[in-house]
Amino acid sequence: MPEADVDRLYDYAPEFLADILRSVKTIAMVGASGDKTKFSYGVLRVLHETGYDMVPINPNPTLKEIRGIRVYKTLADVDRPIDMVQVFRRSEELYGVAEQAIAVGAKVLWAQIGVYDDRAAKLAEDAGLKVVMNRCPKIELFRPFWKPRLDLPI
Repeated sequence: MPEADVDRLYDYAPEFLADILRSVKTIAMVGASGDKTKFSYGVLRVLHETGYDMVPINPNPTLKEIRGIRVYKTLADVDRPIDMVQVFRRSEELYGVAEQAIAVGAKVLWAQIGVYDDRAAKLAEDAGLKVVMNRCPKIELFRPFWKPRLDLPI
C-alpha cells in the first residue's frame, strides 16, 4: 500500500491522541533498543525525559538496562501495571503483541510509524483497548494540541 494511503487510513483525531498521551503513565516499549543510533532509543529517551514510566521490552539476554532503566524480556515479565504498549516491531508481529497486551491488561496498543495490522487492531479494540497505528508518540507530543507537563520535577 502506498505510504499516502496508509497515512489516510490511520488518521486519528488530535483529541483522541492527546487524551491517550495525557492519560497513560506507564509505557512498555516492545522492541526497545540500547543502540543510541536506533529510532526506538530516541523515542524511549524523549518519552522518559517527558515523565513517562518507560518499560523497555527486549528478549536479548545480554541487554539488562537502557538509560539506567531495567529491560524486561517479555510483557508478561513486567512487575507493574502497563497503561500502553508501544510497538517497534514488524507489522507481521503486531497481532502477537496485541494478544500479549490484552493478556497483561494494557489500555492502549500503539504501533510505531510503518507498523500496522487491521486484524491486530480489531482484536485489541474488541478487548477494550484504544489502538493507534502508524504513528509515533514522540512526534505527537509536540503537535499543537499538546500541553507541556510543567508540573514535573527537573
